[in-house]
Amino acid sequence: METLGRILVVEDEGHLADGLRFNLEAEGYDVDCVETGETALERLAPGSAPDAYNAVILDIMLPGIDGFEVARRLRANACYVPILMLTARGRSQDMVEGFAAGADDYLPKPFELAILFARLSSLLRRARVWRAGQAAPASPLPVATSVAPEVFEFNGRRIDFGNLELAWQGTTLRLTLMEAQLLRHLLLRRGNVVSRKEILEQVWGVHEDTDTRAIDNFIVRLRRQIEDEPSQPKHLLTVRGVGYRFDP
Repeated sequence: METLGRILVVEDEGHLADGLRFNLEAEGYDVDCVETGETALERLAPGSAPDAYNAVILDIMLPGIDGFEVARRLRANACYVPILMLTARGRSQDMVEGFAAGADDYLPKPFELAILFARLSSLLRRARVWRAGQAAPASPLPVATSVAPEVFEFNGRRIDFGNLELAWQGTTLRLTLMEAQLLRHLLLRRGNVVSRKEILEQVWGVHEDTDTRAIDNFIVRLRRQIEDEPSQPKHLLTVRGVGYRFDP
């Protein structure tokens, strides 16, 4: 029987890790469990087995380095395996910080298994769709066109939304799903001010009052990829007190 995918569970609570393994395997997944962020980074180290896992279920509260730092290091090492973060802390700020660190989805504890399965299935499906170059268009927005092109070029850069790639000057960078979704949203709204609240609600799915500084950190990282001089941006502009405007 073909498996639904291979999952790395990073969870230091043994009973929870065992429960996740049992239930995920019952659903049809292959599962490996590790207890620390350091071990997870070893399993996903560059050159070791870059395609060994289809997704990572990552707890935030870990001994040693925490889940936020694990996500940041994976992305810094160009590892773009989909990450579903788990945490006992349900604050929206933790969710935003997780997205800024490189997570693709977030689930607070305690959670129902049915919700975990649905989130994981959606994450894997979304990753397959993006890799196939068939990303679904974003929700219609009040702009001239409601569908962003699959490939968009500006400032000598080429964004391939289907393959999650950003290329310029012979260099190709991988984008996370969240980075690609935010760039697509900004492209759809190009020339218009996009508020931080809109990013929270329409890109990250956060509908509570939350500190938006993590969005600013996320934008800083995107600027390093799309601006010639990130400290003096010409394309991804800050509108003080409101949000951002994308001007290709």
